Amino acid sequence: MATTDRRSFMAAGAAMPLLAAARIAPAAQDRVAADLKSYIGFGNKQAGGPGDTACGNWLARELDTLSYRLERQTVSVPFFEAERSELVSGALRAPVLPQPIVRPTGPEGSIGPMVRVDAQGYASASLAGAIALVELPFGRLSTAITKPVRLPIDAAFAGGAKAVIAITNGPTGKIIALNADGRKPMFLGPVALLAPEDAAPFRNAAQAGAPATLVLSGRGGTRPAFNFIGRLDRGKPQWLVVSTPRSGWFGCAGERGPGVAVWLWLARWAREQVKNYNLAFVCNSGHEYEYLGAAESLKALAPLPAATRFWLHLGANVAAQDWHEGTGRPLPNVDAQRYLSVS
Repeated sequence: MATTDRRSFMAAGAAMPLLAAARIAPAAQDRVAADLKSYIGFGNKQAGGPGDTACGNWLARELDTLSYRLERQTVSVPFFEAERSELVSGALRAPVLPQPIVRPTGPEGSIGPMVRVDAQGYASASLAGAIALVELPFGRLSTAITKPVRLPIDAAFAGGAKAVIAITNGPTGKIIALNADGRKPMFLGPVALLAPEDAAPFRNAAQAGAPATLVLSGRGGTRPAFNFIGRLDRGKPQWLVVSTPRSGWFGCAGERGPGVAVWLWLARWAREQVKNYNLAFVCNSGHEYEYLGAAESLKALAPLPAATRFWLHLGANVAAQDWHEGTGRPLPNVDAQRYLSVS
């Protein structure tokens, strides 16, 4: 989003009691910590799954006890429950993460010679009928939509690959789950993600053109998830809106948890302290599918722009611990790579 000038931003901020005056008192910190613990306790938060649903129900109940009027919106989201997701080459074997929307291989798998593909999409040998081992560029990857991720994968399929294994090179050495289009498959064939820490022997095998089998088998399709909004209509002409996503690929303790805990605290605080505006607290699922839930809530739940004085979105910009890329270890401070975007 484009940034406004400092004077206009400060004037708007001064008019927003929600942003300008909110402070977490020491007495409330234990409750915020307990909310974060509760969020973590729901486990895996994939959209429409048991953890996401239970978490959404909990947050809705919390707003209901605060006298917010609730409205739910059902959204259809993709899902895939893997029975087997594995890359095998001779004696080598490693778990992989199917990339949504998943194109399964079936239980027999996709079989072919492994061929290395670099981050620019250049292959070490012919890709016809091959299993492409793609090196994604090193970074704090988050989505498959971006060109650095899409380019080498698309190039591999354009060259004739049957399937792609993408190595998510990043600071942790682990698989980095990538957000995806939630309405249609992004790639022409099966794609799976491989952890950098597991990749070295497969790189060597691919360099020699060794045969490999990628198996992505399981049950998939679509299932219902839900967004909701809690409204406190004071009869004022304008609304303050606070939104947060709650879903994601794993437990999302660091990615989603802080935003959810702050969102819930603000809902309690604003009910008592913000009297000159109507309040709307929006909680969306389907975030890992390129904001699918948020896109749907804008159509049906959110106040109209003309009636909205200010909208605060709490996402992964509410940081967890910083991470030292050189050592692959967390640091005892908040990640400084945060920013505030203003329309």
